[in-house]
This record gives sequence, structure tokens and C-alpha cells, in this order.
Amino acid sequence: MPDTTPAPAPKLAATILLVRDGASGLEVFMVQRHHQIDFATGAMVFPGGKIEAGDADPRLRARCAGALDADALAVRVGAIRETFEECGVLLARPRGGSALVGADRLRAIEARFRERLNADEIGLVDVALAEDLELACDLLVPYAHWVTPERVPKRFDTYFFLVAAPPDQIALHDGGESVDSVWTTAQQALAEAEAGRRTIIFPTLMNLNLLGLASDVADALARTRARPLVTVRPALRRAPDGKPELVIPPEAGYPPLPPALAKLPPA
Repeated sequence: MPDTTPAPAPKLAATILLVRDGASGLEVFMVQRHHQIDFATGAMVFPGGKIEAGDADPRLRARCAGALDADALAVRVGAIRETFEECGVLLARPRGGSALVGADRLRAIEARFRERLNADEIGLVDVALAEDLELACDLLVPYAHWVTPERVPKRFDTYFFLVAAPPDQIALHDGGESVDSVWTTAQQALAEAEAGRRTIIFPTLMNLNLLGLASDVADALARTRARPLVTVRPALRRAPDGKPELVIPPEAGYPPLPPALAKLPPA
């Protein structure tokens, strides 16, 4: 008999592609997830995670730049919070200012709040109020929207954002959820996955491959703003050689993966 068990509802999540112009071209920041984490164990990912109730705190409305509805606001707050928790980059500015917090002030904020945020003792709204900050939601450029297929036990409704990395903030893994981190070009990350040196799940592979079309940060931001945001719900099918492969809607604008990566087991 066919399985009629309803698919679990996907959990809302958000992630940020921090990008910078490096010596070898456009680079993106990635972290390696801890092997005891129950999703994407040991994989290289972009900083991010599940949206929490505190990300929708109504007090954040006055602390976020940009005209956004409640759901869009919560997703961006969650992306900013997760990025601060996971790699110490805080996309926020002093309220009324135009520049993001500098390295010296960031160190003080991190010492006071990062560990407590990671322990869920406080929310990002507490940091914003205590430090009189405005969250730089306006800097988050919508990059992609992926929803996990229904057949997968752990499902996520994930929004990806592209952000130019603050030049005077140092991104570094937290040593808890993530155990390693690297600035890498998309091409290098894909080559390491193809060689078996890195584990990268399908949505991350696809978004890296898309990012690899851009030559620098300005080009990446321009391409992202010009590309329509198409929700991607991958479907599983059998390739002509009998192996399983995931397919996505062509209108999402993704270039095809290298053949060796396209045939990796779906994840």
C-alpha cells in the first residue's frame, strides 16, 4: 500500500551568503557543521538556521531598516541573528547612523551577548535595545528560496540572502554548531566537493554554482537584484542511466551542475 502519511510541514529558515572580493575573485564565507548536528552533519554550508519566535518580536519593527511585512521582517532578523551567532558578523548599525558597527564596538557587543544568544537566553531584540542598534535588513538582497521535498523527514522553507561582507568585521566559526570556516570561491568549493574533500548538500551546491557566474561583489549583487525569485521545490527522478537525480524548475535560472556533482546522492 502507498504511504499516506502526511509530509511534515517545513520549518522556516534563513541563511546568508556573505561575499567579498578576494585575491582569486569573488569569495563566499562557509562554515562546516558539527558532526553531532542533526541536519547536514559535517557539511559545508552558509551561516543560517531556523527562524525562532523571538525573531518576530514586535519591538523589532522600530529597529529594522526597510519597509517589510511581518513575515519578511522575521526571516531577515533570523538571518542576521544566525549569522552573528555562527560567525560573529553583526549586520547592524548605530540607530540613526549609516555605517555598520565597527570592529572595536563589535568585540564589546560580542563579549556581552553572543554566548547568551547561542544559549537562547536572550533574543536579538535585547541586543538591539541594549546597544541602541538598527538591524541592517535593507542590506539583505533576496537570493533564493528553497523548500525541501515532501519525501524528506526534515523539511525546511529556506530563504537565502546575499550580503556584501562588512570589511572591518572578521567572520569566524563559533566552535559549537560549526567547527571550521573558510572564505572560498564558488569554483573552489565545487571542485573540493567533486573531489570528495568536502561534503556539500544539493541546495548549497546549486547556489554556489549560481554564484560562480558573477565576477565580483558588485556583479553578484546586480545579477541577484535582476533575477526573479522563483521558489525551488526539487523533485526526484531517475536519470537515463538509472541513477536518482534532483531536478528544479528551469525558470529559477540555475546553471547545470558538473556531471559528477549532479549524480551525487540527494540530500
